[in-house]
Amino acid sequence: MVNQERAIKFLQKLIKIKSVNPPGNELGVAKAIVEHAAKAGLQTEIKALSSSRANVIVRLKGNGSKHRSLLFSGHLDTVPVGETEWKHSPFSGSLINGKIFGRGSCDMKSGVAALIEAMITLKETRTSLDHDVVFVGTAGEEVDCIGASMMVNDEALKNAGAIVIAEPSNGKVFTAHKGALWIEIKLFGKTAHGSMPHEGINAIVHMSELIERLKHFSFSYEKEHKLLGKPTLTISTVNGGIKTNVVPDQCKVTIDIRTIPEIKHGNIIKDIKEILKDLEMKIDHFKAELKIINDLPALENERDSDFVSLALELNKELNKIEAEEKGANYYTDASVFFPALKIPTIIYGPGDEKLAHQSDEYVEVKKYIRAIQYYAEIAKRF
Repeated sequence: MVNQERAIKFLQKLIKIKSVNPPGNELGVAKAIVEHAAKAGLQTEIKALSSSRANVIVRLKGNGSKHRSLLFSGHLDTVPVGETEWKHSPFSGSLINGKIFGRGSCDMKSGVAALIEAMITLKETRTSLDHDVVFVGTAGEEVDCIGASMMVNDEALKNAGAIVIAEPSNGKVFTAHKGALWIEIKLFGKTAHGSMPHEGINAIVHMSELIERLKHFSFSYEKEHKLLGKPTLTISTVNGGIKTNVVPDQCKVTIDIRTIPEIKHGNIIKDIKEILKDLEMKIDHFKAELKIINDLPALENERDSDFVSLALELNKELNKIEAEEKGANYYTDASVFFPALKIPTIIYGPGDEKLAHQSDEYVEVKKYIRAIQYYAEIAKRF
């Protein structure tokens, strides 16, 4: 039986802790989780990354050590609040008309809180489990997955048999997600007085030629993935120039590429380098530097996974949602965990993925409570 009042207050407490990344400051969230979980008799451990950043482990012990553990996972950081004005304070955790508002309410403190509350519910009801349930709360997922990367070789994960990641899925079961390849390209020119542009080399003009090529970039694999669709390339930021009357000697662009499992990131990087090489040959004084900012593979489970089948059937039973696999366009810590552990991985969370990173982000209380019930039940049946 879920203690709804306690669960709501716990989520509100996590939302009120600012863990915006950058810089992260996840230690405050980790301490709040430890305080809440330890009070219920769960084993806890904080894994410090720095003076203000940390991962956290919470363990519900089962009856035997021979059975593989079920891993619950969620990240503790959030994206920045943004420039758009919020109607409800982003760190208030306000409960209004059945919705809890605040940065991270959807992505993904509601998922984190629900996982912990599910473990507490199992403890309080003295549910007999043959396996451990281990929660791993990670730092840095919104930027570079640093927390997950530091956890892959940790003792807590060595006996894991499956993973549930509580990213927002609006109550659906995601069994695949796209990979992320973020690239920064910097072009170099030569400064000159704005009244004498012929004395300089305009890096922004050169960048316009590159952007035109990137707009028509063609992926080597053209087929759609059955769950994830096609890969995408987004030109995300462009920065260049220092003053109106100065010919710009530098211009920088960042690119967000979302991939499907069939596409190798190395091939994309190679193709973009070929574009740069071609521009160097065709444009005088074209000079470029390429840097990889983020390189995370897509997630795809093996076919006929018993755990995936369990997750889908349980959702159909509890929530009357069709037992059909879905895919996410975003990436998760599974990009780090799955290649290292090679165990079945699902994404199921109470938040609506369409609200993630938006102003006035919220989670519906009924979906939050439903997620707690789902997590507790999947732990029983694992």
